[in-house]
Amino acid sequence: MNRRALILTASAAVLSACAPLRQKPDLAALGFRGPRITDDAFISFDGAKLGLMRWMPSGEPPREPDWVVVGLHGMNDYSNAYHLAAEWWASRGIATYALDVRGFGRSPERGVWAPTELVLDDVRALVAVVRERHPTARVALAGVSMGGGLAIAAMASDHPPPVDKLLLFAPAVWGWSNQPLPNRMSLWFTAHVAGEWVVKPPDWLVRNVMASDNIDELRRMGRDPLMIWGARSDTIYGLVGLMERAWKSPGGIDAPTAWFYGANDHIIPREPTVEAVARLKPGARTAYYAKGYHLLLVDKQAANVWGDAEAFLRDAPGPWPPSGAPPIPATVAAMTALDPPKPKKRKSSQRQSAGL
Repeated sequence: MNRRALILTASAAVLSACAPLRQKPDLAALGFRGPRITDDAFISFDGAKLGLMRWMPSGEPPREPDWVVVGLHGMNDYSNAYHLAAEWWASRGIATYALDVRGFGRSPERGVWAPTELVLDDVRALVAVVRERHPTARVALAGVSMGGGLAIAAMASDHPPPVDKLLLFAPAVWGWSNQPLPNRMSLWFTAHVAGEWVVKPPDWLVRNVMASDNIDELRRMGRDPLMIWGARSDTIYGLVGLMERAWKSPGGIDAPTAWFYGANDHIIPREPTVEAVARLKPGARTAYYAKGYHLLLVDKQAANVWGDAEAFLRDAPGPWPPSGAPPIPATVAAMTALDPPKPKKRKSSQRQSAGL
């Protein structure tokens, strides 16, 4: 074997030994009784204990909900992503069960990516248990950002969970096909060579890219010990793979769908969003919020989104959405045309620009 062949063989062996770290299903204990909900957790199909939060309709006696939302959160977040929306929906008779996806919140192996199919099995199991608990209610699957990507993957799969409607809040669809070449190369390399390396956004990016205009909520998230700040490179690699699947898959969704997106979303770009939305089947609904950011459920104008989601679930009479938000434009150019004019930069004298 010549030197070049030896180098290639050795390189392949090293890279194969450095495959991205992935979670695996648990081995359920003897006597496992199947998936079930406890006070603050969901025991999944394999016995894994996953974090869970729930908000039920208030009142005495307690009201049985007519709709139940099963919610999936975004990257590095957890079930509390729904706390504002779910409280509002509960006041309107809608229950919410929000899951800590494996690797996030209080769920096992925090920070380590769980394969999409493993998470989808959790979602199917949770939906089945929720249906058993609320046999007269209709059920919707909801996803925020990464959770929206998971929801798309679930509903476009060969075995979609048995839900009646789908709510997508700025779903993550920025996959490999839309990533710049340097991103693709660096992500592959770091995931396979230094998968444990934690990537943290630089300060300038944090200052200039706003996930929401609700500063109080962003500060609360910053103090929350269950939030994750930074991500393993192999976890980011897994996320981009999920986003690619979600970008390709909307045409496989049969359930009635509502897709919500903000004009000020600086996290999920416009181009992959309009491409993915174009794949939805006829009859799907979309809403485009001029004052919306990425975290649509906590923005200052979030009440518009909560109300539009409720109206979609209940087929409320009158035009949809009740907020008056237009549909998501079909092209990036059409989105840009709706943007407010940018303020003109004030001209500075040479002396001022030199800092003198």
